[in-house]
Amino acid sequence: MIVPITVLDVIDILLVAIILFQVYRLIKGTTAFSIFIVIFFIYLFWLLVKALNMQLVSSLLGQVIGVGVIALIIVFQQEVRRFLLLIGTRYVKNRRFSISRWLFSIQEEPGGPAIAGEIVRAIESMASKKTGALIVIGRQSRFDLYTEGGEILKAQISAELLETIFFKNTPLHDGAVLIEDRLILAARCPLPVTEQFTLPVHLGMRHRAAIGMSEQTDALVIVVSEETGSISVADAGELRLNLTANELRNILLMEKIW
Repeated sequence: MIVPITVLDVIDILLVAIILFQVYRLIKGTTAFSIFIVIFFIYLFWLLVKALNMQLVSSLLGQVIGVGVIALIIVFQQEVRRFLLLIGTRYVKNRRFSISRWLFSIQEEPGGPAIAGEIVRAIESMASKKTGALIVIGRQSRFDLYTEGGEILKAQISAELLETIFFKNTPLHDGAVLIEDRLILAARCPLPVTEQFTLPVHLGMRHRAAIGMSEQTDALVIVVSEETGSISVADAGELRLNLTANELRNILLMEKIW
């Protein structure tokens, strides 16, 4: 007997595949990935026993899975938050196709390239001197929660100020600088550290904090290694290593986050 396949069936399969792929991107390399695999196989086993009409096992697993939805939300609360943030900031509020920009014709504020240039100039200088730095640039997320423990500045962005903040003899050099609404919002801010356990061992706490911040928010995070002077960028839980100043400039200008 041939089962007919409709267009809706194909769309259904594609949507499920997209959702599973996005879930995989969010949890790969974390402890949550192992939990997800176990739950996935339990679900497949439940479908199998249902198909075989094994009533007792099927009803038992059905109850477990039904209650387990609440448990999943608790266990995967960070991943659920990141997934919703990904949808809200990447697909709905993307600067290249913004609903608000389309409806209301909002114009970009001038000065973006100049601000990006100041950041790149500071990063290039600190990289040449092997001065460790951690700069968080906000997109849509707000940083009020992450300013606790730091120093509020609300200062204009300049290369000289950024270099002064991260100079090793200043009291503000530890922690991260948060940039929001085209201003240096705060300095010396502690950041959440990623739970990924597959990262290379040579990556230090700055890199792990950069990844952690990019996992919990939609921010773009720039890191300068104190050991090697290399430039890295964390975005959506992914880390791009050993960037040049020109590559960093292109990233900042292409993002249009100003």
